[in-house]
Amino acid sequence: MAKKATTLKTHCHSCGSRQRDLMTEIDAREVLCLLREHDFDSRSEIERLSGLSSSRVSAAVALLIKKGLVESLVQSKSKGGRRSGLLRINAGYGHVIGVDIGGSNLRIALADMNGTVLGKWSTSTKRTSSPDMVVEQIRKGVKYLLQQTSVPARSLVAVAAGAPGITDGDAGVVLATSYLKGWKDVPLRRLLESALRIPAAVENDVKIAAIGENWLGAARGIRNFVFLAIGTGIAAGIFVNGQLLHGTEWAAGEVGYMIVPGTPETAAKRGTPGSLESVLGGDGIQEQWWHSRNRRRAPLPPELSATEIFESVQTGDRLAQSVLERSARILAYAVYNISVVLNCSLFVLGGGVGMSAALCGAAQRILDQYSEPACPKLTISSLGPDAQLIGAIRLALLTAESRIWSQDVRRGAGPSRLAPSHPS
Repeated sequence: MAKKATTLKTHCHSCGSRQRDLMTEIDAREVLCLLREHDFDSRSEIERLSGLSSSRVSAAVALLIKKGLVESLVQSKSKGGRRSGLLRINAGYGHVIGVDIGGSNLRIALADMNGTVLGKWSTSTKRTSSPDMVVEQIRKGVKYLLQQTSVPARSLVAVAAGAPGITDGDAGVVLATSYLKGWKDVPLRRLLESALRIPAAVENDVKIAAIGENWLGAARGIRNFVFLAIGTGIAAGIFVNGQLLHGTEWAAGEVGYMIVPGTPETAAKRGTPGSLESVLGGDGIQEQWWHSRNRRRAPLPPELSATEIFESVQTGDRLAQSVLERSARILAYAVYNISVVLNCSLFVLGGGVGMSAALCGAAQRILDQYSEPACPKLTISSLGPDAQLIGAIRLALLTAESRIWSQDVRRGAGPSRLAPSHPS
């Protein structure tokens, strides 16, 4: 009996130890997240913001320092005479790669573990749009950035890529896209891991832009918002309770197919624009412009882009004003309908058309008339065209940290078999 009691006691002690280690790891993740978002003058500030006790913060910080993710700086004297160590993320722990795959361009950024961009590289994908060719271009771009920044390849710890189209982030597969020929059920994560020999994550380009806006952009720290990208097409990245919304078929946010007053009621056919984007997308706005000119038999000006049409309003062009007003009303209807479903008060506008101050202002004036149950606020992306790259860097950092917590990272090791941490 004594032997069994001793064995049971040892087993319980081991379980308790594992539970403490798990709790410390959870606390460490929380502290690391806070260090990415804030500058702290003392550990007491971390305790206050995190709600953790002094002993738990100390244990979490000790673990972060042990893993090399955080470093302690010079000691500073607090008002009470007690000296508190200043902390910061160890930017030199490793490096990550962020990739933005567009329908016509490919952009790559190299960043340190603090998210600071060290270099960028871009190229055209018009003649090299097959999956294998794009991945090869990414490999070449990464090699170029490493050479230009004198960063060793062995310091790379993760890569994340945003791709146009419906993307299964868990499986790392681009399911379908109309912007890249030959892209259907493409195992992009596996291809990237094979080419770069580091853990990879894959996400839809608009959703990854929403990650960027939530991290460093116009929606920084906001738990409920919609990033609405309006370009040739229209799509949304939706944050609900601090989590990115994907949907059961990974198609959440495909709002270009919404039907609102003023848009076609016929169902969209495969490969054709959805109802909303057929009117409010860049091509749809240009079509509105041409139809307005033809109906009024006005002399046709040189071909104008959607943003140029909106800018013509400032010169007093009445036709441009009518196109702007119709576009703004349709946008306001779409935003209002989304807001009453999600109870979301902030919409960040991005994309070539969405960044128009004239469109944003006109749509907001219409929304102000619909204040019940709440009036959504529109704002323009503060990251602009870099939202996708910033979001990719953030996702790469999350992927690297997930691997670090799951097992010690062996520099130069092969691709991870673990699914990366993915906002869901």
